[in-house]
Amino acid sequence: MLNLKSIFSLAIIASALTISPLQAQEVIKLATTTSTENSGLLKNLLPKFEAESGYKVQVIATGTGKALKLARQGDVDVVMTHAPAAEAKFVEEGYGIMPRGIMENDFVILGPKNDPAKIRSSKTAAEAFAKIAESGATFVSRGDNSGTNMKELIVWKAANVEPNFSGYRSVGQGMGKTLLMANELQAYTLSDRGTYVAYKAKLDLAIDYDGGAALANPYQIVLINPAKYPDLNHQGAKALSDWLISEEAQNMINSYTVNGEQLFKATYSE
Repeated sequence: MLNLKSIFSLAIIASALTISPLQAQEVIKLATTTSTENSGLLKNLLPKFEAESGYKVQVIATGTGKALKLARQGDVDVVMTHAPAAEAKFVEEGYGIMPRGIMENDFVILGPKNDPAKIRSSKTAAEAFAKIAESGATFVSRGDNSGTNMKELIVWKAANVEPNFSGYRSVGQGMGKTLLMANELQAYTLSDRGTYVAYKAKLDLAIDYDGGAALANPYQIVLINPAKYPDLNHQGAKALSDWLISEEAQNMINSYTVNGEQLFKATYSE
């Protein structure tokens, strides 16, 4: 026979089991890129969403490859990344649903202000990369399977250059740390414009090549397929996705600046 103490203990356990799922629903685990974190954009956007929705967003900032891996494992509720081919594969494999393009910036090739590889006269990013390899200059790569790293490898392939020349340094770091290392070495690197602008005051580097539309850098938010992982916070993830495409959030993305420079352009359209 259960005594009063045992009954009380069982009641506490039952209560905890009843409350825990509700508490878990309050948190949205977002895997995203270091560029959205390093640029300060998420710190500008998310408090507004949290205040309006009641959810708390837990940001896991990493490279796109790692973010999508976490999503494939069911370790996060939603992903926001910037590698279109990898995102398309993620959706095609049945892991992701409802991809939405929410914003973009672009990639730029940064380097020493005296541009020792003479890339400023280049007509394409591939030509600029080829000149860097041929010149013997140092190039610092994120080397972390991020969206930026994926884009960099695409450009090396277009340049018909194997990224293993003597000046190539693969560091396995996020964008911010990679910029600081490139600055210390006075090396070239590929960066998203947003993180560069956010770090600009700390750097003695210049934009040595600006590729415009050819180096466009689009960001998507993708929900996790409930059929794969039914126990994730799908309701919260959908609420975040819906909010990011709202007029309010899109205006906040457009108006976010650092030292007077716009970092991202809102792109969502029905």
